[in-house]
Amino acid sequence: MKLFLRLFMFCLVLPIFAQEENQEEEEKKLSITGSVDAYFRTNFTGPNEAFGDEGDEFFLNPGTSFADRSGFSLGMANVILSYEGKKVGFVADLVFGPRGEDAVFLSVASTNIVNQLYAYWNVSESVTLTLGNFNTFLGYEVISPTGNFNYSTSYMFSNGPFSHTGIKADFSLSDDFSLMLAVMNSTDFTEINLDGSYTAGAQLGYKGQFLNLIYGEQTGTTGPTFQADYTGGFDVSDEFFLGINATYNDTDGSGFYGAAIYPQLSTSDSFSIGLRGEYFGVHAEGVDDENVFAATLSANYKVDDLTIIPEVRLDSWSTETYVDNDLDPTKSLASFLLAAVYSF
Repeated sequence: MKLFLRLFMFCLVLPIFAQEENQEEEEKKLSITGSVDAYFRTNFTGPNEAFGDEGDEFFLNPGTSFADRSGFSLGMANVILSYEGKKVGFVADLVFGPRGEDAVFLSVASTNIVNQLYAYWNVSESVTLTLGNFNTFLGYEVISPTGNFNYSTSYMFSNGPFSHTGIKADFSLSDDFSLMLAVMNSTDFTEINLDGSYTAGAQLGYKGQFLNLIYGEQTGTTGPTFQADYTGGFDVSDEFFLGINATYNDTDGSGFYGAAIYPQLSTSDSFSIGLRGEYFGVHAEGVDDENVFAATLSANYKVDDLTIIPEVRLDSWSTETYVDNDLDPTKSLASFLLAAVYSF
């Protein structure tokens, strides 16, 4: 890995000496964008009040990230400051509220509000270098609810990774092909490298289809992490889109795997309906796999910059993961939520 790191850094430095020393000054532009969101969630087939042993109570939810509280709750306020020039720029992506706090809490040694913080340099029309903390390039879903059709998130997304800190190079190889190479800290170690462990990342893109890879020693584990991920989608027609995600992760003999489809139908400029059908499993040496099938039906109704998302979700595990309204163990959970997401 250290040899790979030296070679990668050498390749990044080469384009610097190929640049012309005299470059025209360009006008830079500061922009402020973001979103706010809130939701209501309830279980149909399980309790909505906290239960469990005294001092160890918890709320029943599907077990994925975010949208995991009962009753009325807050998502987050997301403020993105970006300073964009022809050659250089930066992004400071700040989050406030439970959804944002959950996202950055899962990143080890992270500040409370920083979701992303990076600077970039457009070395040429086909090469961009980025240094800092950026959300993961793996997976179909993202932290911000504005980037997802469903408000609740998938198991594949929830098992990460969430964020990376390091340096990456994006190459536009042609109109159809793109390539990204990266060297990063251990997954989700956003502010510090405790033991000199580095993770290599790569992404090959072709016409909106992406093959993503990460590999490297991870802080706190005895073996390297390997994850391969495919993310893509197709416009079947002007009204119908089909998204696809599949992933496999292994860290020292244990990990997870899964696949999901995202069919979405737009009936008008303001209304669309979509389904996430996901199969997800966890594996470990010497232990039988556990798996879940989750179906999430969501609608998106847009009123100007506001999106209203009603959602019905059914999670069914291979083992008794939940309890019913009588607190008896059960394999499945049906739930409903209503979310409001405003973008600016």
